[in-house]
Amino acid sequence: MMQWVARCSTGVLLVVISTRTVEGAFLSPSTKSAITSSSQRNMFTGIIEEMGTVVALEEKNDLPLWDGSTGSGTELTVKGNVVMDGAYLGCSISVNGVCLTATELDDGNHEFKVGLAPETLRRTYLGQLGAGDAVNLERASEIGGRNSGHFVQGHVDGVGTIVDRWIDENSLFFKVQVEPELIRYIVPKGFIAIDGTSLTVCEVDSSSDKPWFTFMLVEYTQKKIIIPSKQVGGLLNIEVDVLGKYSENALAAIVPRIEELEAKVKELENQLKNK
Repeated sequence: MMQWVARCSTGVLLVVISTRTVEGAFLSPSTKSAITSSSQRNMFTGIIEEMGTVVALEEKNDLPLWDGSTGSGTELTVKGNVVMDGAYLGCSISVNGVCLTATELDDGNHEFKVGLAPETLRRTYLGQLGAGDAVNLERASEIGGRNSGHFVQGHVDGVGTIVDRWIDENSLFFKVQVEPELIRYIVPKGFIAIDGTSLTVCEVDSSSDKPWFTFMLVEYTQKKIIIPSKQVGGLLNIEVDVLGKYSENALAAIVPRIEELEAKVKELENQLKNK
């Protein structure tokens, strides 16, 4: 294990730790071969690698569980080519913006299977997919590789509904309605992941009880993703920029402290005035 320590301009110590997997440690034989034969990957970029096809969406009662028993659940089978390159059991693949774990691989038919958890079915529209539907696919990004989109986790925050679409020269615009709790994280010119695609927000209206935002697709992108095939009323998986959520969480902890300090300052000012 290697460790670097650097002091930032603020005086805070920044510690970066790099670990290297020891061959054979804690890994099953199948996992060892998978790790050594493919690059390590982490998160997504929102740059769709290909459009795959849904083979089947099935409710099953014989899914193997961790203790050797079986249980019920939803299983999705998808056909893809690019995402099968370097795929291994347990790897992450984004399907319409949802980070899913490959549970079965069929290299001969270029198909992979993933399980859909109840939370995934609640948060996304994947449960409404059917055989033959096109889906956006992306492998998790390689550590240290380029990121032409933004940091996409594959953790969908909710579903948006297309309420309008129009063409401006060779650009295709969409107007999407989302729940009020999501709109506060969506800002003009900010990042957003829609069906797994990294896009830039154009306009935002957060003032009404039915908030909306718009985004635009250039001609090249229109040919590479599934969004242009969707009409008014169509559903989109929405993942807001995670930096907005972290910022809100950090401020939530800081603001009370600032208010407390301001109150103490005012108290001291009043004491000085009364002397």
